[in-house]
Amino acid sequence: MTTDHIDFLVVGAAKSATTWLRHQLQDDPAIYMPDPELHFFSREYERGLDWYTDQFTPHPGARLIGEKSNTYMDTPIAAERMFKALPHVRLVAVLRDPVERAYSDYCMYFRRGSVTADIEAYLDPERAADKRFLSVSRYDLHLKRLLSFYPADALYVTSYESVASHPQATLDGIRHHLGLAPRAIAPQARKKINDSTSELLPLGIRRALAPLKPLVAPLRGSRSFEAVRTLLTAPVQYPPLEPTLRKRMEQYLAPVSSGLSEMGIALTDSGGKLPQGQEA
Repeated sequence: MTTDHIDFLVVGAAKSATTWLRHQLQDDPAIYMPDPELHFFSREYERGLDWYTDQFTPHPGARLIGEKSNTYMDTPIAAERMFKALPHVRLVAVLRDPVERAYSDYCMYFRRGSVTADIEAYLDPERAADKRFLSVSRYDLHLKRLLSFYPADALYVTSYESVASHPQATLDGIRHHLGLAPRAIAPQARKKINDSTSELLPLGIRRALAPLKPLVAPLRGSRSFEAVRTLLTAPVQYPPLEPTLRKRMEQYLAPVSSGLSEMGIALTDSGGKLPQGQEA
């Protein structure tokens, strides 16, 4: 296949229910999306377009082909690369309260052992040397960049809050943007797609077992595997987001809301919103 066969991209944001959305779209036989995230236009561009298109092996009956890579929205060079290769695609962006998204992102990396418990070193605008967690939440800058290449009617914007409050209406709006009729949410969507509350193996054990992941992957879900996992796992205790830190984050991220408003993008909890004046 060629890039002409790719119909849509889910571009982010991370920790904003895009995994839920991918599961919902993949559940439809009319849609094909590869696993895992390709991150081609953000991280793997050197591999070339032939490598990219080789990652798509659509099944018979697939009417739409697309992919989800959360890094496309916040990687500065990605928008230009996407438009050069895929000027025709439809885009879907799922946003989230900027502070909550940044904190959730931090918690995910904390679970992985990639960041320490010194939460202010990562989320405090006044202390963080690398503001990655905060910068990903600057949706105003990211969407402005996307819209400097793509027409406004190519972009559909919805939110994590919409998914949480109105999953069916949110999915219907996204499907309409992609040219598809409404479809009931898949059974797995009734389970909250959020790993932050699940128990986890201690970090030392996870690191020791990391080389064995390919070997144990086929056993996941089996009764014996889950029994052993239950014996070893423990709840994750996340560093709390204290009110004083939240306030500093809110002040730092205040331009997000005004910036989105200037682009005519207003998010509610009742389903997706296109840039104002546009039709799906």
